[in-house]
Amino acid sequence: MTMKETVAYLTRAIEDKRPQRIVTGNPIMLMAGREDPAFQRTLETADLIVPDGAGVVWAARRLGQPVAERVAGFDLLHELMREGDKRGWSVYLLGTSQDILDAAAANLAAQFPGVRFVGKRNGYFKDDDDAEVVADIRRAAPDMLFVARSVANQEPWLAKYGDELAVPVMMGVGGSFDVISGKLKRAPAAFRKLGMEWFYRLLQEPSRYKRMLVLPKFAIKVVKDGDNVLKTR
Repeated sequence: MTMKETVAYLTRAIEDKRPQRIVTGNPIMLMAGREDPAFQRTLETADLIVPDGAGVVWAARRLGQPVAERVAGFDLLHELMREGDKRGWSVYLLGTSQDILDAAAANLAAQFPGVRFVGKRNGYFKDDDDAEVVADIRRAAPDMLFVARSVANQEPWLAKYGDELAVPVMMGVGGSFDVISGKLKRAPAAFRKLGMEWFYRLLQEPSRYKRMLVLPKFAIKVVKDGDNVLKTR
């Protein structure tokens, strides 16, 4: 679906109170799924996967199954907040550090005054605290839940507790709160158009280089396997 169609689809889910767990698919997630069957099941059982990463869009096009357009999680979050601003939806923010969370919440509240912020909690909690966190979200009963944690526990956590949470929109947003808070800058439009947003992020956070090493492996995998698929058609 296009961004517009995705927002319309999720708007209906919120209006109908129909829980949807959304995965913002990128190459790092896809490669993690190849190495970890449990993580792969987490991806496959999502209600909706949007093509977040430029690498995913490229891979789909190369395999002859192009997506309508890139639907970046950062942009989808803002489009949903914009719709929620008009409709009076509620939101719960979960994840990252307390200072970044507070700043992100304040900036979003200023930008979207019609959205009701019914709860927030930083991401530094242990497995033993899960029941308490889930209970707090259930009490708040938000229309949207945005979770900013590491890839290793963001999607699995939502998959594990999604049915219990029963929030119409449950979506992992990775490092979006870092940008929304002002800690980091989003890549300029030129970088995004060229599919080089990852490189701009790397310039701001050189410590992420180990994660980025997955990207060339992903590209090689797509080319190698993709050519084999195309030959058999």
